[in-house]
Amino acid sequence: MAGFADLGLRDELLKALTGLGYEEPTPIQREAIPPMLAGRDLLGQAATGTGKTAAFALPLLQRMPPPGGDNPSALVLVPTRELAVQVSEAIHRYGRDLGTRVLPIYGGQPIGRQLRALEQGVDVVVATPGRALDHLGRGTLRLHDLRVVVLDEADEMLDMGFAEDIEAILQETPEDRQTVLFSATMPPRIDGLARSHLTDPVRIQIGREPTPAGEAPLVRQVAYVVTRAHKPAALGRVLDVEAPGAAIVFCRTRDEVDQLTETLNGRGYRAEALHGGMGQEQRDRVMARLRNGTADLLVATDVAARGLDVEHLTHVVNYDVPSAPESYVHRIGRVGRAGREGVAITLAEPREHRMLKTIERITKQRIVIEKVPTVADLRARRLELTRAALQESLLADKGLERFRVVVDTLAEEFDLVEIALAAVKLAHESGGVGDGDQEEIPEVTIRPPRERDGERPGRRVSVRDADGRGRGRDGGRRTPPGGMTRLFVGAGRSAGIRPQDLVGAITGESSLTGRDVGAIEITDRFSLVEIPEQSVDEVIDTLRRTTLKGRRPVVRRERSRP
Repeated sequence: MAGFADLGLRDELLKALTGLGYEEPTPIQREAIPPMLAGRDLLGQAATGTGKTAAFALPLLQRMPPPGGDNPSALVLVPTRELAVQVSEAIHRYGRDLGTRVLPIYGGQPIGRQLRALEQGVDVVVATPGRALDHLGRGTLRLHDLRVVVLDEADEMLDMGFAEDIEAILQETPEDRQTVLFSATMPPRIDGLARSHLTDPVRIQIGREPTPAGEAPLVRQVAYVVTRAHKPAALGRVLDVEAPGAAIVFCRTRDEVDQLTETLNGRGYRAEALHGGMGQEQRDRVMARLRNGTADLLVATDVAARGLDVEHLTHVVNYDVPSAPESYVHRIGRVGRAGREGVAITLAEPREHRMLKTIERITKQRIVIEKVPTVADLRARRLELTRAALQESLLADKGLERFRVVVDTLAEEFDLVEIALAAVKLAHESGGVGDGDQEEIPEVTIRPPRERDGERPGRRVSVRDADGRGRGRDGGRRTPPGGMTRLFVGAGRSAGIRPQDLVGAITGESSLTGRDVGAIEITDRFSLVEIPEQSVDEVIDTLRRTTLKGRRPVVRRERSRP
């Protein structure tokens, strides 16, 4: 098996890798580094946690001119600020002995600091598309000296509505640049992006390392089917039994994140919330508490948690079944990284059972359906934790002797076994593992779903005539279903607006997923979108800060008609 030295990397990079404890390249690194060193464009499909950051960072650093230029030689585009920081730190560590200047630029950070760093000169810029485009508009980010452009987690960037931003940025780069695209999945949109901007690319597809026969997979994937009313109790029960070292619990909305965080803290967990409604400083404090062990549970939305890498993370929990298999892949990719074992848990409502089967089919990985732990299971697990704690104390044999006088005194009156039982009972209850949770969670029977005539899943999309009259049978607008509100967006068919543009703009920075967006109606001059009532203010704020086809449209609630 080839080592890093066999890949032709320079001594400074090899020294950095040795200092970081890297012993041999991962499959994606072995496949990607040689063609990148040769200057070839590359299209790589690699799951999260396979080592793709080093796969593009090492050849990128090797092919760069000596540091000291005024303009960057490399640009790495990533979907989130967390990933921007993570990639920037990695490139800085690899290129330390080369003197490479790396700068992450992303929203939520004071732009003045970024402006000063760009003015002083940087070699590698790691940016989110929105902030990169902002700097291009200001003239503070100049890309005419670029040699390499990397699109990392390209599928996530497209899902978040950054397609037009990416196109605009690439238009500002030299035609002879080297372009590298990495994506966990390869939907048709990624293939189209590659055909437009990559020249005769080397194609690489790397999955997770296969599990040898007879060995358990690194990520154990299980699901529990429960009704919505019992989900909080089921989550607590599962966490009590699993006893994770650190875990991320994924929710769909900000409100759900806040409510569940409060519920878990009420159960005695040290839980922290993370979602798009929080400022960057607040998000950084939350991540610091998780990494230093002050918190053991992170309850987060997908957008907030993309790009996170917590080394001691042991569990990922899907509080709801993700609306797309790609989201499931990205979520469980937070654990089982770099050879570490992990557990992926999904709480599915009965109606979501079919989606679990779809995820199994697409990912080609089995999700085991298990029964929610019973009260008896929970008591047995809690006793096991008490036994393990006592065993650890006995093996350590530190400070026990000073308690002998208590045992000797009690032994004059009671049997030693009775003394030991009383001590175990006190230890069990003082550890916060009492038997207060007595309610059984009812078992759910899965029935095959029946699809009635004319009922098929999917968003209702209507394109209307210029005078606003619909092409449906009734010619009028339908009333939004209960709990939904219709928003007016001042851009329509004449501006080139498509349903996917609206969904991408809404889900890119809000807590909603595509599944939460209701019917979309597009007329010649405006569009109407149905969204959950509780998310109206958040979505209006999101759309007012977003460009659609190069313009910021008017966004408001639809005015009621007499």
